[in-house]
Amino acid sequence: MIIYFLRHANAGERMTNPKKDEKRALDETGIEQCGSVGRALAALDVQVDVIVSSPLKRAAQTASLVGNEISYEGKLQLDDALRPSASFADFHRLLDKYAKYEAILVVGHNPNLSEFLGRCISEAGCEASVDLKKGGVARVEMGRNSAYLQWCLTPKVLRSLYAAAAAESSRPKISRK
Repeated sequence: MIIYFLRHANAGERMTNPKKDEKRALDETGIEQCGSVGRALAALDVQVDVIVSSPLKRAAQTASLVGNEISYEGKLQLDDALRPSASFADFHRLLDKYAKYEAILVVGHNPNLSEFLGRCISEAGCEASVDLKKGGVARVEMGRNSAYLQWCLTPKVLRSLYAAAAAESSRPKISRK
């Protein structure tokens, strides 16, 4: 199974009231990040069978916007295992639930999303330190008894990647005979 870990995009300042914070939407920068992330993933030919998101508004918006850019046509799945308060055991149950899929995209929050990523790729369940920035995405290949990090990209790298792919596709093709 391939798991893409995507941290929600920028959503402005945290609110002190937890119920209001759950409804905090992406800000303008976050919406732009989602476009860049999604277009870069499309340029990398990322295709997923299912997108699973935290039910918090900023994560669900990120999942939806990025899903649109990669031409995902399925229904967005919301799962409490990706909430900020979720445990690794919750996340592991989520992976079991979606084990039949070849590729999934999970969208959540830090610090637990980075923790889940680190624990998936480390041996003996200890935690590898991976700093997943807002709008950052990592690709992990999960095997039966092991997993490895294939890549981890920041939003800045994703913007550059998309810009390079767009420039390449707009260049005139030279025929060599």
